[in-house]
Amino acid sequence: MYHGAPNQPQPYGKAYEQLLERVRYDGAYPTRERAEEAVRLVLAGLGRQLTGQERADLAAALPLEAARILTTQIPHRAPLTGWEFVKDLATRSNASLGTTRWDTGAVLHAVAAHTGPHLLTRILQQLPTGYALLFGRAELTPAA
Repeated sequence: MYHGAPNQPQPYGKAYEQLLERVRYDGAYPTRERAEEAVRLVLAGLGRQLTGQERADLAAALPLEAARILTTQIPHRAPLTGWEFVKDLATRSNASLGTTRWDTGAVLHAVAAHTGPHLLTRILQQLPTGYALLFGRAELTPAA
């Protein structure tokens, strides 16, 4: 009994398709494939930064395909600052810093929409400085 070509990619779930479309729209990417490249790069990078309950809660909030990208990464011992994060992604993707910063913002803005404000606040409290702007939030610093 034939069930289709073995090399055919599996269809994505509707929630992941919506995430990709949001990233495609927000990032003004010409194709869904380009948006997916950005999603894979940035979520894998974020998976190397987050640990503990915030990582688990973010994975639970994301579509299954996105959660897999995030959780298959081994976290770094010491998370990178937001700027170091962008530079690391640029190096890994062999792209310019400007393009990588754009990709990061488009993806993390879409991720923020899935998390809700309370989880996003917890994530930002765990990460070093520089991530709030990447998620589309103002970077607030405590008064001296």
